[in-house]
This record gives sequence, structure tokens and C-alpha cells, in this order.
Amino acid sequence: MEYASSAVLQVTRGDDDPSRGGRAPTGRKKRRRDPLWARLLVIFGALLMVGSGGAIVVAKVAIIQATKNINQTDLLGAEGAQSQQKGHVSINGAKNILLVGLDNRPGQNVNDLVRADSVIVLHIAASHDRAYLISIPRDTWVQIPAFSKTHFLGQSDKINSAFAFGNMNGGGKAGGVELLAKTIRALWGITFDAAAIVDFTGFQQVVNVLGGVCMYIDQKTTSVHIGSKNGKYAMPYKISADTGKVQYKISGVTPKVYNVGYQCLQPWEALDFVRQRELLPNGDYDRERHQQQFIKAIFKKILSADTLTNPIKLNRVLGVVGRSMTVSTGKISIEDWAFAMRNIGGNDLLTIKTNNGTYHKSSVNAGAEALDDNTVALLQAVQSDTVDKFVLNHQDLVTKS
Repeated sequence: MEYASSAVLQVTRGDDDPSRGGRAPTGRKKRRRDPLWARLLVIFGALLMVGSGGAIVVAKVAIIQATKNINQTDLLGAEGAQSQQKGHVSINGAKNILLVGLDNRPGQNVNDLVRADSVIVLHIAASHDRAYLISIPRDTWVQIPAFSKTHFLGQSDKINSAFAFGNMNGGGKAGGVELLAKTIRALWGITFDAAAIVDFTGFQQVVNVLGGVCMYIDQKTTSVHIGSKNGKYAMPYKISADTGKVQYKISGVTPKVYNVGYQCLQPWEALDFVRQRELLPNGDYDRERHQQQFIKAIFKKILSADTLTNPIKLNRVLGVVGRSMTVSTGKISIEDWAFAMRNIGGNDLLTIKTNNGTYHKSSVNAGAEALDDNTVALLQAVQSDTVDKFVLNHQDLVTKS
């Protein structure tokens, strides 16, 4: 059976063309110290989700190699924690990082608003030995404050629109992140020390370099993008170009199915799996969880012996990773971030479900979501650096992976 290899991990909606890129062949453990470059990746994004690596000493040159291709710019502007405080900027204390995935669709009109497809708060405890990944549902109905840089007057809308209103009228990506950070601060009092825009499509090349990944598939998942008919690739479902939603099953086409269990996936399989949301019971919540598990699997593979001991392969992987991000370090050097986070390993990162992993309808706007009481309390715990206590009392909200 032949399948297209173009099942690309997207943080975009409406990309239902899997034909690009050709076809593919048929309890807490004792902490081990990860290499410093891995700590750096831990800081900026879903890259945080690494597995525990070997006890390896990595020189400063490795950090430079890992970051030389990363596009660095000031994404937070006046909303950065360094702008909210006086005096010298310090790496000490609890840190919050804003992670943003964008909703850029192929062929999108240049005049269309670009909304954030994922909004993630990465909270690092003051002890710098554990971290928490918290997603804010992109359809959460909020009040977005005025933003003079783009002449935006403020209005109620979904939180993913905050990026769009900051990005328009020449605000660019930096304006989008700044207004999104301003919205979050106004609502929940959270300020950010750093930020990153993650282009998940770049991880297609990462997986290709790695030769696939092994991960646990926690629920039966049927692909709406890849199927077969008479032994050849065929689109199994008709998907609306406007909404990205499934319209109907195409007769005679057998869709690719990912069954529960630990599996080693080829690049095209892994990337297709983490795209799926349309047929999953909790939609974006399930896809978000699968993407987190996928990224963690990628970095476990990067930290495996066959990658770390292969300089050519390692450099190729790090180069692709670097080109997949735009980061803002908050006037703290990358080396300082890397050193400060050296004690955070894969087992020290917890992913916490918001709205208990299900859609929570807004009482104000029927087409949007609201945050439940536990999620509001969780964001308040981020602001006060008491997430440890919250998790202790809400262990059912911790995602298993």
C-alpha cells in the first residue's frame, strides 16, 4: 500500500492537501543530566518536551551550534517582564514563556488576519528544576485590550485574534505576540520573560533526518488525509477548503488508522498522526496532546546515542530545529537560559489539561469557549508560582505520556 509522505505537522487550519512532498514507503525516575544544548531547547517551546538524556558534558560550542540558526528578535516589546521591572534583568526566580503557533494557511490572502493557532504558557518554577506546559484554548472568549501600535481600539473576541490584531497594520509577528501577552496579563496577571513562535511544519524535516520516531498512541485515530484505493494513495474524506472540517467519507477509500499502543512510526506516519483532529472526540484538545507527545518523542530520539554520537546527523537536526523557531530571550543571554535550566529533564516537565481536556462552551458567545474554574485557578497559580500545589490537588489534570 502506498501513502503520500506529505502528512505535514501543521499549526494551521484548512490545509487538506497531502500530495506535497511525494510518497512514502510502505512514577518519577531519578533525574539524569541532559546536555546543555538540550536545556536550551527545553526553554523555547514545545522543544521543552525532551526525554532524559545521558550524563554528557557539552562545551559552549554545542550551544552555539544549536542556536546559530534560530531567528532571535524582540517579540514582547513593552509587555516583556524586563520592561515591567526596574534594574538588572535576572534569570533567577520563576519564569514564564509564551509559545505561539500560527494559523498561516497555504495560499492565504495577504489581507487575511493571521490568528494564533495555539497559545501555550510555559511556567518554570523558581527552583528551576521543574516546568509546566499549559495551553489556553484558542477559542476562549476574552476582552482584547487596545493596542496603539496597530491602531486597534480593543474588543471582545477569541483569544487567538489577539495575535491578529497586533499583527495587522504593520505590527508584524512581534506586534502579534506583544498584544497576545498584553491580553493574558490583563486577564490573569501573568507576565512573560521570553517568547517563541514555533513553526511546526519545520518538524517534517526533523523527522526525516531522524528516520522516524517511536511514541505511544493513546487513542485510536483515523486519518482524514491519507487513505488507499486499489493499493494507491487516495484522500479518504472530503474536507471543506473554507472551514477545514470533514464533509463526508469518500466511497471506496480505506483511511489510514493508528491503533492504541507503542509504535515506531515512519516520518509520514508520525506527521499524519499528529495532524488529526476532525474525527477525534475532543478535537483540538486531542490533537494538542498528540503534538506534545510527538515533540517529546522527537527529542528523546535526538538525545539517543545514535544521534548524539553522530555529529553530522546531530548538526543537521539542530539546523532544522533552529529554522523552525523565532525566539525572544527577554534580554537574558541564551547561555544563561541554558545554564539556569540545566536541571530540568523530560521527567520534570508536566503537561496540564485545561478545561479538563474538553470543550467548555462560553455563556457569552455560543461559538466560543470559556475557561472553567479549575483552569482559572491554574492560571492564577502560574501568576503566584504555586503550580506545584495546584497539581498536587488536581493530579487528574496532568496528562499522561
